[in-house]
Amino acid sequence: MKLLTAHKILITTAVVFFFGFAAREFKDYLDTANRWSMLGAAFYLLVAFGFSIYLWSLKKWARL
Repeated sequence: MKLLTAHKILITTAVVFFFGFAAREFKDYLDTANRWSMLGAAFYLLVAFGFSIYLWSLKKWARL
């Protein structure tokens, strides 16, 4: 296994983790109406999208 492949696997795992954690925080917001949960959900979504963009650019960069 190449180092780049392992890196892609780890980044993909992070994306899935942060999307799941954002969903959990959003569910907590719906249950308790806690504003910090909504802020946390928005932050985790932002991190997940950031990692997704990084993964996409990494795949594009690796083809060169």
